[in-house]
Order: sequence, then structure tokens, then C-alpha cells
Amino acid sequence: MTSARLIIVPGWRDSGPGHWQSLWAEQLPGALRVQQDDWITPNRAAWVESIARTILAQDGPVVVVAHSLGCIATVHLPPEAAARIQGALLVAPADPERLAVLSDFAPVPFQKLPYRHLLVVSSNDPYCPARLAGAYARAWGSEFVRLPDVGHINTESGHGEWPLGLALLQSLAGGVAFAPFAHPEFSISTPLFGTLTA
Repeated sequence: MTSARLIIVPGWRDSGPGHWQSLWAEQLPGALRVQQDDWITPNRAAWVESIARTILAQDGPVVVVAHSLGCIATVHLPPEAAARIQGALLVAPADPERLAVLSDFAPVPFQKLPYRHLLVVSSNDPYCPARLAGAYARAWGSEFVRLPDVGHINTESGHGEWPLGLALLQSLAGGVAFAPFAHPEFSISTPLFGTLTA
């Protein structure tokens, strides 16, 4: 069984204290949180370099958990960093063309990602229209989870610890062993996702 380090990649303005990413970073043993020098005016080259550096500093493969602009930064990773990703949970991707401050991350790569991943989106996300999220899923070859009316899947939309997210992460991990899922509380018996069809 392969072991992998959990890498948490927050989005624009970082994830606050009550955000599920922050809670997971505190509670899941061995999790690493990517830090950025500028969370307010994000620069694509700097963000991507910071994520890549964190991934490449690990001894083995990683599982990435990204939110919002963190998803878009992750799909911009160079091949050597992407090759180390065992799997990724990409949650509520942003549309960098909707806000001028995020425009440095456009255009978004529309090509198949070289690792297994789940793309989790909301039907009413204010930062990414559902139609665009579906286009991301088709282009990236995602296993796609569309949740009804849950906003941006963040603190403002009522997502604290987000147990469904933990269950999805366990499903994604499959044969990957990392500390968070040694606890039976996180076991699920049925898949919660499927491959998106056009």
C-alpha cells in the first residue's frame, strides 16, 4: 500500500479559522498547508511555485485538497509537480475571469489531468457558474460531484468540518494510506461520485 502526504491548498484570501480546510489542517495528522506570500492580490507564478515547492519537498507522493482559486493554481502546476500527485480533491473551483483580481490565473488549462481526482461543485456557486464547472470536469477528466445549492462550500455557506468532504477524500484515497483515515468514523461503503458524461 502506498503512503502519501496530504497537502491542503487554500484559495483566494486563504481559508479562515472555521473553514473546513483549516479544521482539516489542524485535525488530520501529517497534513501540510500551503502558504502564500500574498493571499489578497494573488500572482499565478508565485502561487504555483509555492504549491510545487511544497509538493516536491515531500519524500513520496501526495494527495492534494484544494479549494476555489487553489484548484485553478493546482491545475497550472508544472509536470514534475503534477507527477507526484497521487490524487486530488478539487472543491468549488473559481472562475478567474469573473474577478479582475484573479485574472492572472486565466486562461484556465483545459486538458486532462494526469492524476485521479474528484471535482466537487455547487449548483449555485457565486464564484463559478455550474456550466463552467461542467466544462472543467469534461476537460480535466474529472470524477464529478455536483451538490445542490451549497454555495461556495466555505464558511459563509455553512461548511465547517464538512464530513461529506472527508468521506469523498477517503473514497479518492482508495489504496493510499495516510493517517487521517485510520479512524472508523470516516468509513463509507458506497461511492458518492461518478464520471461526468457530456
